[in-house]
Amino acid sequence: MNKNKYVVYWLLTGCFLIFVMVLVGGITRLTHSGLSISDYKLIHGTIPPMNEQEWQEAFDLYKQYPEYQKLNNHFGIEEFKDIYFWEWLHRVIGRFIGVVFILPFLYFLLKRKLDRPTVKKCLVLLFLGGFQGFLGWYMVKSGLVDRPDVSHFRLAAHLTTAFITFAYSLWVALDLIYPYKKEINTKIRNLIRSGLVVLLLQIIWGAFVAGLDAGFIHNHWPLMSDGKLIHETVYIEQQPVIKNFYEGKSGVQFVHRYLAYIVVAFIALIWYRTRKIQRTPLQEKGLKTLLGLVFVQFLLGVLTLIYAVPLWLGIAHQIGAFFLLAAMTFTLHRFSK
Repeated sequence: MNKNKYVVYWLLTGCFLIFVMVLVGGITRLTHSGLSISDYKLIHGTIPPMNEQEWQEAFDLYKQYPEYQKLNNHFGIEEFKDIYFWEWLHRVIGRFIGVVFILPFLYFLLKRKLDRPTVKKCLVLLFLGGFQGFLGWYMVKSGLVDRPDVSHFRLAAHLTTAFITFAYSLWVALDLIYPYKKEINTKIRNLIRSGLVVLLLQIIWGAFVAGLDAGFIHNHWPLMSDGKLIHETVYIEQQPVIKNFYEGKSGVQFVHRYLAYIVVAFIALIWYRTRKIQRTPLQEKGLKTLLGLVFVQFLLGVLTLIYAVPLWLGIAHQIGAFFLLAAMTFTLHRFSK
């Protein structure tokens, strides 16, 4: 790692900044701040309104769109400033991440600090970052037409791409930290890969729940309501029936609930299947961290549901998903390379 340590520090800094951006993005979503800035100015938009006239112009622009007209027409300029802050901060962090990824990449490229495989991986990272920015704009655009909310499909694409960008950044850093290959157990590796896919599906449905505000209904556990394992609205809100599970509030929450059990079961199975094989210390740490985090995340999910998504629990649950993905990525890497 010594010869690549500055590249590793750069990649891990990127991972940390993506984590911060997802954290702020979660606050932005839960405070309903995401549609407060309805225009996109790459450079000029970095500076917030600096005087009362500029604030009034920004507020007047906000008034032209459905969120103000249908939901927040009681807002004064002070309430608008509160929601503006989170969306502005979210966008500024996104721009900063772009600078942090691009400028050091060019420096390392010119100084020949990157081998050919790493250059290719970094180009993938740059594409993912740019695509993530596009998806953010595309998501906000969906809430400026006729409904005072963004498309939950676009929200899921935006959030999931952020998670994938983080995981891939971590993977590239791990490739540099642990450059030597060893003999691997392909059955265990493939099992962990499957677990990663299931976890990503759970993250997608978590974004659906957030986008549809589906966490504010059926606030019971383990049953969906008093005495009912499956609430009848799970399969009658939308037609055809299958549509309930990706567009209906009850159906989306139902999928997210029961995917959580599958994620826990998958990680427990990974831990069980690896008990009798010889494990390195890092593999052992990865597995223990994975097992501990999945139970913490499950508990956070239950509490978030029971208490109808208070801000701090909603953020904690999203952070838990982030750490769980990091642990899964690390564990997969240690069983793959």
